[in-house]
Amino acid sequence: MSVFTPEEIEYLHGNKLGRLGTADAECQPHMIPLTYFFNEEEDTIDIGGLDFGAGKKWRDVQQNPKVAFLVDDVIGPPRRARAVEIRGTAELHETGGESINPRFPNFAPQFIRIRPTRIVSWGLAQDATAAAATAGGGTEHNARDVG
Repeated sequence: MSVFTPEEIEYLHGNKLGRLGTADAECQPHMIPLTYFFNEEEDTIDIGGLDFGAGKKWRDVQQNPKVAFLVDDVIGPPRRARAVEIRGTAELHETGGESINPRFPNFAPQFIRIRPTRIVSWGLAQDATAAAATAGGGTEHNARDVG
């Protein structure tokens, strides 16, 4: 059974761009947009790119494997924010990254796999979000520790 809800899985499959937050050994934050792949078999987020093993994100994870990953958008009308935030432990993999995004066959073999420890999502249940907005309330959040 997945740590993600069916709504979160559908949302992750429907998007291709997220933001990876890392911190180096001195806890200096770094944020970068990246393509990703929701790996249902592993129940993880896999992230790769061009020359991936040579970047700051790779060096940060070598020093500090705690990361956050955010996939978000705004839809409407009426305007509604939706997102899935995944906090977790990143694993560095030296091979396999070239298959993360078939649209980019020149991706590097290195990739990062995020194993979730906490998931926070909001705005994914359209009816609940619309009802909360109409009633003047905030967006419904689903926050839970998973690892």
